[in-house]
Amino acid sequence: METKTTGKIQTVLGMIKPENLGLTVTHEHLLVDLMCYFYEPEEASRRSYIDKPFTMDIRGELPQIAFNMKSNLQYYDIDLSITEVSKFFNAGGGGLVDTTPMGLGRDPIALTRISRATGINIIMGSSYYIPHAHPANIGQLSETDISKVIINDITNGVADTGIKAGIIGEIGNLYPLSETERKILRGSARAQVETGCPISIHPGAHDDSPMQIVEELAQAGADVKNIIMGHLDFAIDDHDKLLELADTGCFLEYDIFGFEETNLVYLGEYMRMKSDSDRIEAIEFLIERGYLGQIVIGQDVCQTNQLTSFGGKGYAHILENILPRLRRRDFTQGQIDQILIHNPAKALAFS
Repeated sequence: METKTTGKIQTVLGMIKPENLGLTVTHEHLLVDLMCYFYEPEEASRRSYIDKPFTMDIRGELPQIAFNMKSNLQYYDIDLSITEVSKFFNAGGGGLVDTTPMGLGRDPIALTRISRATGINIIMGSSYYIPHAHPANIGQLSETDISKVIINDITNGVADTGIKAGIIGEIGNLYPLSETERKILRGSARAQVETGCPISIHPGAHDDSPMQIVEELAQAGADVKNIIMGHLDFAIDDHDKLLELADTGCFLEYDIFGFEETNLVYLGEYMRMKSDSDRIEAIEFLIERGYLGQIVIGQDVCQTNQLTSFGGKGYAHILENILPRLRRRDFTQGQIDQILIHNPAKALAFS
């Protein structure tokens, strides 16, 4: 059933037409609290970093201390965010999805300030992240309770701000899915059925995780073609399983451009990470097999060390550094526009 939102994109400043979105990165965080990943190390020397401010002289210690430093995981400065996001605008950016869900410091009013100051169309998220960030009462919430919260964020606005979410997510998952994660997925699917709002997924780091999530959402009634499956940079290595996922029709997101550390410790385990060259090759693989119309990209800026002010590559990395590499690899302007303009416009539109 068509509504007044059908075919439009909901930003923090209101509805826009998809053709007004512009060059868009589909997975970022403009203000965020990632203390769900913080852990206190055993070694006294590493404990010394816990309360230190993030400074350039300790960049060489990354990524070993990334999740031991509160100042690296808590990024609250609106003025700094405006400075950083302005670099994306100045590089030609038009739209940005802030996939910060409940539990990670989501800040609707701050997002409107950043949007007005930078001229960027910002789409805000709603739903729940990984179990480490769940509210204490998540066990008492039913699927209906979860869907009502998300629907309210989309239709009325977060709390009493009147500022509305434009994407359901990023919904955080590990592998295998727990019953609580399944409940959140089903509640989120209900919210999509009710509102037509697109869904953004943070999958577990396992080849089978994305399909497990898509199947759960589909069984609950979600429109698979209105799902963005994020973090394929680390979620899938197996090409056959990547193609199986692509065949579902969901959007395929490579969203950690700029992050090339190979020894990241994620929730206590070393995580497989790709380089930007690997990401480009994966996109080429998908294009060669006919999936150009499903690819979206981003940088997942979510830690202080990723900001240009602290030596990181920031929100403009794709536009400033990756696009020239794509052109050198014979990507056509049409393919680039498809990935950065047309696909996001379609992926973020309400069904």
